[in-house]
Amino acid sequence: MSNKPIVKRYEGNPILTKHDVPYPVETVHNAGATKHGGRYVMLFRSHLRNGRSIIGIAWSDDGYKFQVKPKPFMVPPTDGVFAEYEEYGIEDPRICSMGGEHYITYSAYSRHGVRIGLAKTHDFAAVERVSLISQPDMRNVVIFPEIFDGRYARLDRPHSEINPWSIWLSWSPDLIHWGESTVAIKPLVYHWDEAKVGPGATPIATANGWLNIYHGVFDTMDGAVYRVGVALHALDDPANVLGVADEWILAPEDPWELTGYVHNVVFCCGAVPEQDGTVKLYWGGADSVMCAGTAQVQELVDLCLRNPRPAV
Repeated sequence: MSNKPIVKRYEGNPILTKHDVPYPVETVHNAGATKHGGRYVMLFRSHLRNGRSIIGIAWSDDGYKFQVKPKPFMVPPTDGVFAEYEEYGIEDPRICSMGGEHYITYSAYSRHGVRIGLAKTHDFAAVERVSLISQPDMRNVVIFPEIFDGRYARLDRPHSEINPWSIWLSWSPDLIHWGESTVAIKPLVYHWDEAKVGPGATPIATANGWLNIYHGVFDTMDGAVYRVGVALHALDDPANVLGVADEWILAPEDPWELTGYVHNVVFCCGAVPEQDGTVKLYWGGADSVMCAGTAQVQELVDLCLRNPRPAV
């Protein structure tokens, strides 16, 4: 068994910091990513100096050197229902590219709790808010980029004090109304993800199944540690979990992952599969900067199938 890291960090990390943003922010992290028109696009979260979050946008030709647009991509509106439910900020976008549209899910914070917002864009020049698609409290929603017998599927993470925070799967006829939820992956006691798990990047279709890049949390005497793991779901029925890798694929190691706004965090909201069989992963380091790396998709799949841990 090789001791080589399964995720190869980009030597130019961090790829984006607050100093690359042409408007005042204190952090750049937790970005969704996709391709549009042959270019990479990243929607990133930033804390403002009042502590609340907005979503910015950056473009790249090579997936590593990003240029931030002069204005934020999404900020909480000042009137209407979205204003009420986004008044405390919007966070952690994921991008599902499907059918000529880019669907964006994000966490909307307000005095009522945290809900999931759904927006869409054709070209990342303009964005349309579609609906609020969850009750509180809900975070970390990723939509599968495929329709299953006329229905959409998503991974989500409802909050619960009865059961450790787990990954669930839900179904929808229209991307707005969701239900028939079933638990998919639960934290494993005395394991690297025993405190909570949650969806990370938009699932990636492979020959063996849907690759789910998720985050897991372990509580230590020095606070929580956020790492990244992988699971595999059946292509025809993503509620069927084929395997959850027993070991993590990415953990805080570099200085900007160990120390920052929130220490000891790598948090992935975006991954872009490439034609050569690799995938580019994008993760927030210590809730402060954006980082990138690459992995072989088949190696991640094999990790899920070779020595899986229990899913639930």
